[in-house]
Amino acid sequence: MPSPSATPQPDAAADPLLTARRVPARHPGQWVSAAVLLVLAAMLVHTLLTNSRFQWGVVGRYFLSASVLHGLELTLWLTAAVMVCGYVLGVGIAAMRLSANPVLRGLSFGYVWLIRSVPPLVQLLFWYELASLYPELSLGVPFGREFVTVRTAHLFSGVLAAFVGLTLDVAAFSAEIIRGGILSVDPGQSEAAQALGLGRVRVFRRIVLPQAMPAIIPASGNMLIGMLKATSIVSVIAVQDLLYSVQLIYNQNYLIMPLLLVATIWYVVLTTLLSIGQYYTERYYARGNDGGRAGRRGFWRTVRGNAPLFGQVRTDLAGLS
Repeated sequence: MPSPSATPQPDAAADPLLTARRVPARHPGQWVSAAVLLVLAAMLVHTLLTNSRFQWGVVGRYFLSASVLHGLELTLWLTAAVMVCGYVLGVGIAAMRLSANPVLRGLSFGYVWLIRSVPPLVQLLFWYELASLYPELSLGVPFGREFVTVRTAHLFSGVLAAFVGLTLDVAAFSAEIIRGGILSVDPGQSEAAQALGLGRVRVFRRIVLPQAMPAIIPASGNMLIGMLKATSIVSVIAVQDLLYSVQLIYNQNYLIMPLLLVATIWYVVLTTLLSIGQYYTERYYARGNDGGRAGRRGFWRTVRGNAPLFGQVRTDLAGLS
């Protein structure tokens, strides 16, 4: 005898809903917008290839010229030096912001507030013209005897002014990135680890930092890419970076657009490489999320998954609609 509590199974032949073919959802608006964008992209490529005023031959001739490569080298060096030194300072400022000492918190907050309030170009001009305010810098006893004196007119060249100004700017923003990443970690984990007898340094290195990195890496990668492009403002103070190098060339031959295209292509190539590096770095630190599925997704699968315009639907957001 069947159990009274047993639920009768419906007959598949009797219920047409069970045998009906699943029809995928249609998104005509997505396909129409995709077609429009593809047409616009094709028009853009067509005008780039057919407009002789772009002078692609001139672009190719100057793309690997010695002066352009010299400016590219200075741009890469300045970006790397500013990011490394800026993040070293940013770690210290973030530690001050998280300190229990109110004096350290107040000073670090004031620094971040001031630097983030002043445009980077103004900071560069300030450091470049520092000699007008302080003709000499000295080292000695406070309010007393001076031991070493340096004339700022000979000290602050354009490159040094650019390095100092951009480093201080990166330090302020990186401090907030690091502080936000650390605050995203549940403080109960640190307390539990310290209760087990782990030291504060080990707790930070093995527990707090690995969990804070997924929040720190994306913003840091964006800052690195932004800093690579922001180095172009140093051309205002006659630092021969990539942009200033092409400006020197087109000031002589008046081929403005082709030379600007040379700089543009180099910036596109470098930012693309940095974006790919950022993607793999983010995947490395996010490998524990979603059971590791996020770390195993391919690069193009991730791009397509974030492009619902072409019919892809984010499965992780499907329940929110």
